Amino acid sequence: MPNIKSAEKRARIANERNLRNRMLKSRLKTNVKKLNTAIEAGDLETAETLYRTTAGLLDRAALKGTLHRNAADRKKAQLAVALNKARG
Repeated sequence: MPNIKSAEKRARIANERNLRNRMLKSRLKTNVKKLNTAIEAGDLETAETLYRTTAGLLDRAALKGTLHRNAADRKKAQLAVALNKARG
């Protein structure tokens, strides 16, 4: 345990950010799985809606620093390619 006030605050902030990052990553993974399932099932309406939601979550994660900006962009591009391939 930290003995200095500023170290206590840093530890508290680190725990809060860790929780926020884990929650965001978990939501992202869930949405990506749902999107991939919709694409495989051929449900393009749901897939397009989920893509917009997932892209927004990826952008938010990059903005907060949970994901690197390039990693978020790469994931969005991969999902867009999969969606376009499903369209035909």
